Amino acid sequence: MSRDLATLVGSRICHDLISPIGAIGNGVELLSMGGGGGTDEIDLISGSVEQASARIRFFRIAYGAAHAEQTIAGTEVATILRAMSAAARVQYDWTITGQMSRPLARIALLSAQCMESAMPGGGQITVMLDDALHVIGNADRIAADPALWLPLEDLATEHVHSAAQVQFALLPRAVLEAGLTLTIMQSDTTISMQFRET
Repeated sequence: MSRDLATLVGSRICHDLISPIGAIGNGVELLSMGGGGGTDEIDLISGSVEQASARIRFFRIAYGAAHAEQTIAGTEVATILRAMSAAARVQYDWTITGQMSRPLARIALLSAQCMESAMPGGGQITVMLDDALHVIGNADRIAADPALWLPLEDLATEHVHSAAQVQFALLPRAVLEAGLTLTIMQSDTTISMQFRET
C-alpha cells in the first residue's frame, strides 16, 4: 500500500470517528453541568461509546490485514453492523452466521461502504453467502457515481480518490488478492455486487 493511500485510510477513519467521539464529549459536559448526570446523559455517552467501538471494529476488519487462513464469525460482523446502524440511515441485513474467511469479510464491508455512498437518502444493505458473496443495496434512490463504480467491475486500481472514497480504491485490490471476479448490476432502486471465484 502506498503512503498516499495509507494517509487516505487514516483520514477516513478519523472522519468517521469524529461524530461519536464528539457526542461522548457532549455527554461528559452534560454530566458535569448536571451535577452527576441523569439517564439521558448516561444514555448519550453509552450510545456514543458503542458507536465508536463498533466503528473501530469495522475498520479493523475492512482496512486491517486479512490473511487467507484467518476466519471470523458472521455473527460477530452482524453485531458490529447492528451497533453501527442503530441510529443511521442505512440498515444492514447480514445473513451470514457461520465462519467466513477474513479476506471475504473485508470485501463485504468495503463493498457495503461503497454502497452507502450510493444511498444519500438511506436504505438497506443485505449480505449473503452461498456459492458466491452477494452484497445488495436497496433504496428509494440509488445515486452511484459512474466515475467511482465503472472502474470497480474492471478491478481498476489506479484511480485517485478522496478520503471519503478510499473504499473504492481498496476494494479492487482486495478482490484481486482473493482471486475473485466482480459483477455489478444496477437499477434506479437497487445495486447488486456479486463476487465469485475465478
